[in-house]
Amino acid sequence: MKCRFCKSEVKLPFIDLVNAPPSNSFIKFDQLNEPETYFPLSVFVCESCWLVQVDEYKRHDEIFGDKYTYYSSFSSSWLNHCKEYVYRMISRLNLTCNSSVLEVASNDGYLLQYFVEKGIPCLGVEPSSGTAEVARNKGIETIEKFWTQATALELVNEKGKFDLILANNVLAHVPDINDFVAAFSVAIADKGTITFEFPHLLNLIKQSQFDTIYHEHFSYLSLTTVQNILNSHKLTIYDVEEIPTHGGSLRVFARKKETISLIEGQSVKEILDKEELSDLKTAKGYRKLQVSADQIRSELLDFLIKAKMNGHKVAAYGAAAKGNTLLNYCGIKGTDLIQFIVDRNIHKQGLYTPGSHIPVVSEEVLRQESPDYLLILPWNIINELKVQLSYTSQWGGKLVTCIPRLHIH
Repeated sequence: MKCRFCKSEVKLPFIDLVNAPPSNSFIKFDQLNEPETYFPLSVFVCESCWLVQVDEYKRHDEIFGDKYTYYSSFSSSWLNHCKEYVYRMISRLNLTCNSSVLEVASNDGYLLQYFVEKGIPCLGVEPSSGTAEVARNKGIETIEKFWTQATALELVNEKGKFDLILANNVLAHVPDINDFVAAFSVAIADKGTITFEFPHLLNLIKQSQFDTIYHEHFSYLSLTTVQNILNSHKLTIYDVEEIPTHGGSLRVFARKKETISLIEGQSVKEILDKEELSDLKTAKGYRKLQVSADQIRSELLDFLIKAKMNGHKVAAYGAAAKGNTLLNYCGIKGTDLIQFIVDRNIHKQGLYTPGSHIPVVSEEVLRQESPDYLLILPWNIINELKVQLSYTSQWGGKLVTCIPRLHIH
């Protein structure tokens, strides 16, 4: 396997989650008896540039097609995060009605809607037709394409360069990371800013977040590696923020290298130093996650089996991709240990989870069935869900998370 960034030979194992179907490939009832395609979920580390990566076993244009079921607007805490980002960028970058904003992987308009409210011209680039259509219905101009250098050139020729380009939780999703990043150099204005948000690899390791590994995440990113990638495409990082989303992420601010009006902030050095102290520039730092994942699997299976033996009813909440990684790695199949999964996303309701074949239902079923335990699969929004699901205490229901360790709330 060759590194998707530096093309070096990649041999250092990071974690092996064996085989699994793509985590967002939900299936219909009449497909339950049909064979599913499983792909290897083995992750490796490049010892030249320290990019953590999985091979492209399933093409990204198959994953992000018209059947893609992830819609960003179903989490209130995420929407609040995006609104706050928009207001801060307007202030920090002095954006006005004469500015131009572009979002790469704009999904259903979850973020750009707030720029529209402020009268700032914006454009979304989104390959998934279902989410793109929802964005258009919100009045957001959306180009239905993958972000590439060719797409960037086409947009620049048509609309000019952009003052702000943002890309939230998409840098990890691209197999050709060099073409993807080079496209930002093409489309950003000389004094413009690019922001990337991505889950921080350091938190993934320290908090045992192995369930965030799945086939549509081709890369797992440290600031060290992202800095190298951006530098190779004539972009430089001038600031970085640690933010709480997705279990701990980084928000990186980048610009063209020739822009001299912005000086690299102290925060960049601090996080780079933190990564080096955590051995992310040596093989040693990448040998801990497999042990943690195996321990979590044992703890969860022990809890579920004991709950069943004691006559307790267990359901789950949130048919998230990370949950499907967890369920498949634990070998959970059917409704024996988990009777159903509740999700507010109407596009997932009535479907079954890939591999584990657990039905996805509406929140009304949760109220009707009143399970004793509710396993929270999107553990990263547990605080939001504690409020949303507080009514489960009426029948003595308890919320459970298992990352980084099993915990009954």
